[in-house]
Amino acid sequence: MLMICMSHDIYSKRPAQGRRMSLRESVSVNLGEGEPGPQPSKKVVRFFGLPVSEFPIPLQLTLLTSFVFVFYLMYGYVLELIFTLDGMQPYGWYLTLVQFAYYTLFALIQLLLSGEGISRKIPLRTYAVIAFLTVGTMGFSNSSVGYLNYPTQVIFKSCKLIPVMIGSVLILGKRYSFAEVLACICMSVGLIWFTLADSTVQPTFSITGVVLVSLALLCDAVIGNVQEGAIKKYSEGATHVVLYSYSIGFFIILAGLVMTNQLLSAASFAAQVKCNSWLS
Repeated sequence: MLMICMSHDIYSKRPAQGRRMSLRESVSVNLGEGEPGPQPSKKVVRFFGLPVSEFPIPLQLTLLTSFVFVFYLMYGYVLELIFTLDGMQPYGWYLTLVQFAYYTLFALIQLLLSGEGISRKIPLRTYAVIAFLTVGTMGFSNSSVGYLNYPTQVIFKSCKLIPVMIGSVLILGKRYSFAEVLACICMSVGLIWFTLADSTVQPTFSITGVVLVSLALLCDAVIGNVQEGAIKKYSEGATHVVLYSYSIGFFIILAGLVMTNQLLSAASFAAQVKCNSWLS
């Protein structure tokens, strides 16, 4: 508690004595030196129900990076397996539409179960830009699977970090040291050599596929930096970004399929494949 003493002289004159008298007063003012208020509770980050944010940092790094590798390999395997179906090549965008629908559903379920709510902080215009870039990244990448074999895709995807770094310099104004740039180049070259280590595996280049995967990389170079800037500026949660960007992207792809008359033919092909799988 902070005490402030104020002193002043109050003069009064007695008519009978004709002299001054001073009265010294002390005034105590309680300014309410504050007691520390309740500290905000630390948000617990969960993954498959596991409170990973409460784990030691080395364990968090090991678990999360392992999950990234495992799920990315599973994703690549299943994606290429889908495109081995006869007649699947023209329907890469329909596959992307289905993916966006599931991503939106999963994000919505997670937000409802966690009690976070679906209110957004990032402006809708920014979400529209993110959604458009997300559509380009996944749509072009999925479509390229029908024209390029796996080694060729890995060659291009291994170089993804290079355009992303260039985009971060142009969009976010980041600066990288010579060692960071050299590490990026060495990692990309090393991944390409590792992919082509087997002399029996040769990349298959298709002009259409190369154009599609290049457009996907171009969108990748922009989307990561736009997302990072928006999340930092508005303090938006990652699940909210997934919900709004993929839900808006779903309607963008849906409109494109309807305008190009591919929606019905793609849905018919998917239904036919499902029936054949049941019969076999």
